Amino acid sequence: MTARERSLPRGVVTRYAIGSIGTGGFGTLPGLVLVFYLTDTLGVSALLAGVVVTAAKVWDVLVDPWIGERSDHALTATGTRRTWMRVGALALPVAFVITFAVPSGLAPAASAIWVFVAFLATATAFSLFQVPYIALPAELTGDYDARTRLLTWRVVVLSIAILLFGAGGPLLRRAGGDDEAIGYLVMALVAGVVIGAGMLVASTTAPRGAADGQRTAGSIRAGYAEGIAALRRSRPFRALLAAFVLQGLATGVMLAGANYVAVWVLESEDALTFLFVALIAPAVLCAPLWGRVAQRVGKERGFLVASAVFALAAASLIGLLWAPGAWVYAPVAVAGAAYAGMQSLPMAMLPDVISHDARTHGGGRAGSFGGVWTAGETAGMALGATLLTVALAVTGYVESVGAAEVVQPAAALDGIVVSFSVLPAVLVLVSLVPIGRYPIRRDDVQADAAAEAVAR
Repeated sequence: MTARERSLPRGVVTRYAIGSIGTGGFGTLPGLVLVFYLTDTLGVSALLAGVVVTAAKVWDVLVDPWIGERSDHALTATGTRRTWMRVGALALPVAFVITFAVPSGLAPAASAIWVFVAFLATATAFSLFQVPYIALPAELTGDYDARTRLLTWRVVVLSIAILLFGAGGPLLRRAGGDDEAIGYLVMALVAGVVIGAGMLVASTTAPRGAADGQRTAGSIRAGYAEGIAALRRSRPFRALLAAFVLQGLATGVMLAGANYVAVWVLESEDALTFLFVALIAPAVLCAPLWGRVAQRVGKERGFLVASAVFALAAASLIGLLWAPGAWVYAPVAVAGAAYAGMQSLPMAMLPDVISHDARTHGGGRAGSFGGVWTAGETAGMALGATLLTVALAVTGYVESVGAAEVVQPAAALDGIVVSFSVLPAVLVLVSLVPIGRYPIRRDDVQADAAAEAVAR
């Protein structure tokens, strides 16, 4: 253990990890229930539901680079990134509740507009927190293994949050009994408060420093320019981001499809809870193991192995076409073990990319990297849900209102299974190409840390 790793206090690691209660909750619950809420409670068509969710996320993609630049400016002007993180943490619970508070009796189109506006506000609040949150590890420590440790424990908490929200959200949704609208509202209220609390705790880890006042306020155009410049000059960033976006697409389509698999393929709402337990319980246990793998063989090789295992496990789920049953939880568990590495290792590689860029091109741009990263992650998850809605529409999925019973055509059931298995497997396999092109190794990071120490 190095001196720099010992200098990263356990309290900082813990509080930073607690922030993943918020990121895990927001990343899981809307992706899991929002499309289903639109199609099977509000009666919105699958394509329109996809447009609503995607449009809100597209706004996120557009605004994240600007938030990143503004976060860098705030660091220069005030010495900390905390302010915007706290604003996002306080605003998100309110907007999240409003998203699921659609008045009864609204026409499907009007309901879609309501959800779109409210979810747009929710997503914006989340970005105000998430972009600077992503930038913090590069500023908290410069040590290769300490970053792995920091991000490993973040993923442990992230996995627990995904499990709690993924399994607990549907249970809370049933609190309304036969009134699904009340159930969704209770779910949103409880989840929103927990998400906001986790974000507030994590905001306390943002370092406080002296403001130097040398950086002027940037325009929206300047925010995009900073982000685009980071992409252009950093080959490691392009490779890492490409892999993460492709994997975001894969996990996004699986997340959005899980509810449909449970209800229409496994024919049990309880199956959704079991799917999440099977996926996330191994992730909680295996996240520290991937940290040890990274110490032995490097983060990039561990990331490659984790991705390949996930792709194979996802592909095996195609068996649901012919024999739906409890066997599905075994390959889902294998995917969950691999998912821990797919999350923790690229997140631990991002601060390495940022510090490498700082050594070669000057520092103070972690927020811009975080903005582009968050935009890419958001785009991947959103377009994953969009891919599912397109598959549902093409295969003739029948939407419903409230508790109305419908019968799905066989083609729609096949589309759900393929979207849950083959499609994410292919996307993750494609992501192996940019992972193989990622150039930064342990020696490079140690050289960056040494250069930073000399500069100080």
